[in-house]
This record gives sequence, C-alpha cells and structure tokens, in this order.
Amino acid sequence: MVSARRLISSGSSFERVAGYSRAVVDGRDVHVSGTTGFDYASMTIDEDLLVQTRQCLANIATALAQAGCTLDDVVRVRYLFTDAAFFERAAPLFGEAFARARPAATAMIVGLVDPRMKIEIEVDARVPDAPDAHAAPPHDWGIQPGA
Repeated sequence: MVSARRLISSGSSFERVAGYSRAVVDGRDVHVSGTTGFDYASMTIDEDLLVQTRQCLANIATALAQAGCTLDDVVRVRYLFTDAAFFERAAPLFGEAFARARPAATAMIVGLVDPRMKIEIEVDARVPDAPDAHAAPPHDWGIQPGA
C-alpha cells in the first residue's frame, strides 16, 4: 500500500524560501510543481531555451523517480513559456519525452518570476501498480551536445 502523503524536495533554495515541495505524492497521485531549467546542484540556468527545456525534463524525471514513477507515467502536463515562439522550438523535445505517456497537455504564455527563465513545466503523474518489465529505460535529459 502506498503511504497517504509524501513530500519530495530537489534541494533548491527556492523551495525553502517559498515554502513548497518539488513534488507531492498523495496515494498514487504525484503532483510535480512548476519546474524550471535551473541546475539545482549549481543553482545556475543556461540562457538557451532547449538547454533549459532539457534541464526542466531532467529535474522532473528526478522528482518522479523519487516518487516511484517515470515520465511515462505522466497524465497531465502544463508548459509555461515567456514567448509564444518558444513552443515550436521545444515541441520536439516534448514529443520525445512523452512519446509513451501521451498526457493531456496545455501550453500557456506567461510572465515568470526570473527574467532568465524561458520555460516552466508542471506535471501530474500516477504511480504504476507494478513495475513495467517492458518499459523503456530512463532517458538522460541532461545537456546534449549541439543543443
């Protein structure tokens, strides 16, 4: 049986300051907070949209792994962009990340709290009943050469 509620932290100083968790596991439901392209180890953010997008996905994948699931278990995703033109550039990465899950998705144009941020991604997932022996291995969403 899955415990009722568990909090997951990335170690980001933002979580302490603003009083939130990177993710909350509530039964089998996993809610991952809006996640930006910051590298939480160094608290730096690259200026390139695609590098930020890959880092967002890596940060989300890390939180999901701590909850017992993967990007393949995502049921809802929200993409928040600071510029509408960014969606077309980032969409192929979303197609790759969510090829198996095919979650319900929404893209919005918003203002983010730090002008360096170009994208923020929020997801909801569901912990699977049992590990899928046929699941694809986790994808490394780290910075890619030529990104």
